[in-house]
Amino acid sequence: MIHHALALHFHQPAGNLEFLWEHEPWEAERILFALDRIPRTLWPYQGLGKVHISLSGTLLETLSNPSFQQLVYGKVDCGTLLWYLQNEEIIRVLGSAYYHPVLPLIPIADREPQVERWLGIGKHLFNREKFTGFWPPEMGFTMEMIPLLKRFGYRYVFVDSEHVEALTPMSWEELHYRPHIARNGTDSIVVIVRDRDLSNAQESGMDYGWFSREVHDRTRWCNFEPLVTTCSDGDNGGWFRDTSPHNNFWGVFYQEFMAQAQSGTDDIRPAFVEDYLDEHGTYGEVYIRPGAWNTGWHHGRDFQQWTGSQAQKDALARVHAISKIVHEVHWQNLEQQDTNHALEKLLESTMWHLLRSETSCNFYWGEAWVHRCHEDLNDCVSTLEAIHELLTNIK
Repeated sequence: MIHHALALHFHQPAGNLEFLWEHEPWEAERILFALDRIPRTLWPYQGLGKVHISLSGTLLETLSNPSFQQLVYGKVDCGTLLWYLQNEEIIRVLGSAYYHPVLPLIPIADREPQVERWLGIGKHLFNREKFTGFWPPEMGFTMEMIPLLKRFGYRYVFVDSEHVEALTPMSWEELHYRPHIARNGTDSIVVIVRDRDLSNAQESGMDYGWFSREVHDRTRWCNFEPLVTTCSDGDNGGWFRDTSPHNNFWGVFYQEFMAQAQSGTDDIRPAFVEDYLDEHGTYGEVYIRPGAWNTGWHHGRDFQQWTGSQAQKDALARVHAISKIVHEVHWQNLEQQDTNHALEKLLESTMWHLLRSETSCNFYWGEAWVHRCHEDLNDCVSTLEAIHELLTNIK
């Protein structure tokens, strides 16, 4: 048996779907349809079809907003869609970071609130207390993230195959197609290795015949039941956005996959990661080099997509500088005994502007979107000044 773990990622920056709905409604519709067709495609294959999905906090915020739900009602029923995504027979929702930052690039102090805030909305919308798998935005990962993820109860994390280095002696097949353990001090987490080449094909377009031949060729020397993991965006590009079932991932690839699995003519089967771990466990120990998944321009090593220009570097430096001030102000005012609701509101405003400034899209598009980071940081600074004025008046 060859086990296939499919993971799809969905993200929209704060306000982006609303903007598209007003200015490019067809694009907004196609993004929503890409999400909506997942449960509808899987319903006939309950018990066989299995998909892991990651949704950023800002996307969940939009989908759960009553005003947005009313705006798009008649095209997609977002409230019902969120209900459908709770079906754990066919879908496993992965935890993530709320504003979709590249976690290794932002201040350490901001990583916890990013992860914690996602759990807040995730638990509320999906009616559960625990998420076992973690999707690092842009698959940006470093070993220093392990204690944080363990503290929030995550069992496993997805990492890109480009950055995985074996510490236990193992073959190429074992490295790529078995789960492993990564350790940081006394903390450890299971890492699930994304096959970069197969994931590239998944994102750009492939038929099941090619996929099957490629998977069998890659795993032919396995003396174990391999876990082949493919991860890509689930709403970018025509392959996932096309509304014709004859031209998209679900109609072309996945329907054939299900037909082959149902008939037993192929030995590749969809799998949930946690089910594979429960049955087969982990294999060896690995080290994960700092990096992200590959983008259209970069290989993902050292996060060059988000740090390549001076403007990107300057914006990240400003994020770190203002973050330090924000956290100092928060700690100073946590010591106050008296509750001041105006102060609490201002403190929360500084934090969410800071966290939103760290959205990966602000840096991904080079200098085209980096101004959005500065706009949130400017609002953050203005609110810090208002806090100072308020505290001065109180004294």
